[in-house]
Amino acid sequence: MRKSRFLLLLLVLFIACFWWAGGSIFVEKYVPASTKPQNVTSTLSSLWDRTYRIIALKSAVNAKLNKKSYISIKDIPLTTQQAIIAVEDNRFYRHFGFDVEGILRATLVNIQTGEIQEGGSTITQQLVKNLFLTQERSISRKIEEFVLSIDMELRYSKEDILEMYLNTIYFGSGMYGIDEAAKGYFGKAPSKLTLSESAMLAGLPNAPSLTSPYVDYMAAKQRQTIVLNAMVRGGYIGPAMAEEAKTEPLKLAR
Repeated sequence: MRKSRFLLLLLVLFIACFWWAGGSIFVEKYVPASTKPQNVTSTLSSLWDRTYRIIALKSAVNAKLNKKSYISIKDIPLTTQQAIIAVEDNRFYRHFGFDVEGILRATLVNIQTGEIQEGGSTITQQLVKNLFLTQERSISRKIEEFVLSIDMELRYSKEDILEMYLNTIYFGSGMYGIDEAAKGYFGKAPSKLTLSESAMLAGLPNAPSLTSPYVDYMAAKQRQTIVLNAMVRGGYIGPAMAEEAKTEPLKLAR
């Protein structure tokens, strides 16, 4: 009952903010007669699509997932999971979809290092964007991202969210999801990935078109080093293990 009330509150908040930020759904603006019906229909359709995602989130998610290459979290090595968490969202298991502390920490790390080493968006937010949203930068889109991220955390376990993220993220060179990436880059199933390989793959989503080892191998190696250092800071591995992984020869599939 408490969860249902919270979801209802989220829904009301979203509709109210969507109206305020986007677009006068209930108060008509002046629109030329020739275009008015299409604009009203388009706005109402957009509102319904966005509202449906919140009400029937699991159905909306299932419709977006590619089940042909979908891999269970049980078949993804723990080191691969840890590598992604360390570099993308080190507080993944401690936040509720939206992490203000993580944004501030990532900003500080990036300022100190002089380069973008960590992102401010949580894994949950990135999953929501991958599944439903565009790259549009607007208040209404950020509100939708915030509401859907909280809704996702209410409906799914952390393991489910991480599993879906790993199966939908883009790894560059036309490869979506950990199954395609493991086979496309290293010619093996995800369950066979080494720490060194996992760290390289975890570094790619930051800028997949630029850091794919098939595009720029040295850029991919630099990202691998960043991931391994993040894993050390997060306490997932020790410095000696990280150094060994950095120097381990990598055999690409092509």
